[in-house]
Amino acid sequence: MPSVVHRFDWPDRFVVGTVGVPGQRTFFLQVRDADDLISVKVEKEQTAALAQRIDEVLNDLMETDGNRFSIPADSAPELEDIDPLDEPIDEQFRVGVMSLGWDPSTAQVIIEAFPLIEVDPDQLTIEEIDDLEPEEVLLVRIPVGTARAFSKRTRDIVAGGRPLCTLCGEPMDADHVCDLPDGFR
Repeated sequence: MPSVVHRFDWPDRFVVGTVGVPGQRTFFLQVRDADDLISVKVEKEQTAALAQRIDEVLNDLMETDGNRFSIPADSAPELEDIDPLDEPIDEQFRVGVMSLGWDPSTAQVIIEAFPLIEVDPDQLTIEEIDDLEPEEVLLVRIPVGTARAFSKRTRDIVAGGRPLCTLCGEPMDADHVCDLPDGFR
């Protein structure tokens, strides 16, 4: 069990945001409750996967026979957050692993983010690596409406990156050059 748990139950704000220009953006998960603010660095793909998985979990709950929870199909406009990340953005840690859960007793989605643990495999045995525990964890519990709003914002931010080239499908920078198949010029 991590020695430091940054726990947020029903926080005032839980969002994904970026710093930088498309192609050079740094992604952050940020949570705020009153004066307590935590920002953790994540990869773009991690945020996209988290949003997709949240939607899958909520959709599965909606389709469950006898479901006693009121799960919204879409994000409620009043819950959508389009504001930039709160300042200051001080990286607490870089996320390595995330987990997602559901607490039926409170009808909350639970997100855990653990720091990336970098090890030199030449310095440790397999057993020692397997026994490594993260020093801290970010634990966020949010209601279903907030979870839908989080997913929508995250999908919008991920999609707001560089446009894709119509020929090769790769993200385009100012110096983009396609590697076209033979016969195309």
